[in-house]
Amino acid sequence: MLKAKYKTGLVFFPAFDWAIDPTHPEREERLLYTQDQVFEEGLFDVDGILEFKPDLVNLKDVQRVHFCIPDVWSVTTESHLISAGGAKTIGMAVLDKKVERGFALVRPPGHHAMRVVHGARGFCNINIEAIMIEFLRRVYPVNRVAVVDTDCHHGDGTQDIYWHDPDTLFISLHQDGRTLYPGTGFTREQGGPNAFGTTVNIPLPPYTGDEGFLRVIENIVLPILEDFKPDLIVNSAGQDNHFSDPLTNMNFSAQGYGKLTEMLKPDIAVLEGGYSIEGALPYMNVGIILAMAGIDYSKVREPDYTPERTRQKPGITAYIDELCPQVLDNWRKKESLGRDLCRGKEFIERRRTIFYDTDNIMEEQHETIRVCTRCGGALRIDTRSSARGRVLAVNIPRKACDSCKETGYRWYEEGARDTFGSVLLQDRPRDTYLAKKKTGAD
Repeated sequence: MLKAKYKTGLVFFPAFDWAIDPTHPEREERLLYTQDQVFEEGLFDVDGILEFKPDLVNLKDVQRVHFCIPDVWSVTTESHLISAGGAKTIGMAVLDKKVERGFALVRPPGHHAMRVVHGARGFCNINIEAIMIEFLRRVYPVNRVAVVDTDCHHGDGTQDIYWHDPDTLFISLHQDGRTLYPGTGFTREQGGPNAFGTTVNIPLPPYTGDEGFLRVIENIVLPILEDFKPDLIVNSAGQDNHFSDPLTNMNFSAQGYGKLTEMLKPDIAVLEGGYSIEGALPYMNVGIILAMAGIDYSKVREPDYTPERTRQKPGITAYIDELCPQVLDNWRKKESLGRDLCRGKEFIERRRTIFYDTDNIMEEQHETIRVCTRCGGALRIDTRSSARGRVLAVNIPRKACDSCKETGYRWYEEGARDTFGSVLLQDRPRDTYLAKKKTGAD
């Protein structure tokens, strides 16, 4: 009888009642074929692989992370709350030491959902990893967290949520944004002024294969993780880098995913994308589960795999060999570059236009962050979308200093007297969410 080297927990939630439309690639079959494969391979007969049932996250869990406009119920369904709840369930199982590692195989996905949510982007409404992480930080002695996003699409939502958080390392490996949605994730995107360098983007050329991905893990990701020393490693385990995925242009294999997981050693993995529903997902997920459990995955093969399918061209290898030292150099210089960015400034602003491709909403944001050497900085977001009125959202960070607390509440009170339709406040030290709404305002 097989025995897991690392006790591993699994949560399945296929979301039978949620799909963008019946033929959309983001549909329940993404997990049903995997469930069948897991049972067929007898993985639940393995000593040390356990199944947990997902619970729902609550309103406070979502509001700890997001400003949902006009409210949480307008931008979510019960399936979204259960999907995030599946990640939360696995996180609790790991932190309660019921298992050593855990994998939440859930949908809908979440890594394109940003701090402000007006609707769905990239099939995502709320960020299930961030909701899990912030719950774990509230309840358990967890401070420094590393999120390694291996989805083929840049995890722009997770990046946005942790852009100003010096205690969260966000690393994304993805197909170059010049060739794929959402068109972001370049090496110059390194985080906000109080957390500069803790965002690490690794854009890879189309048709990168196993060799390229694993080279990046070995030469960039693992050294940075060693420097950062996180309390928890979370893998946003998107599987649309597979050579047969219909939405992307990469050449990764099920064996490659198994090896990546073995090297990364995540405490928690959360499923993101992956749309080769029959020919790849069941095999990749089995490979990942076996690798997390410390069981041999060398015989896992998708039906149409051949070494030629995943072999990358020499030019791609040369590109990655040039990219690795550039990214590491950015990491090593982050403190000095961050100081240069902040020198002489009390506040730093940025303006953005954000498109919600799933719901066809255009948002305009004006963001102001207080420059602070003691915490992540008070954050003010003036947001307006084509679907909603003007809203002011204020975040007081988790480990806020007194000056940032004072600034945050001043912004909140000033906003209540301004022309905003509503004013929202996340007070993370008190774990409270406040809202003031006005009638007749634009």
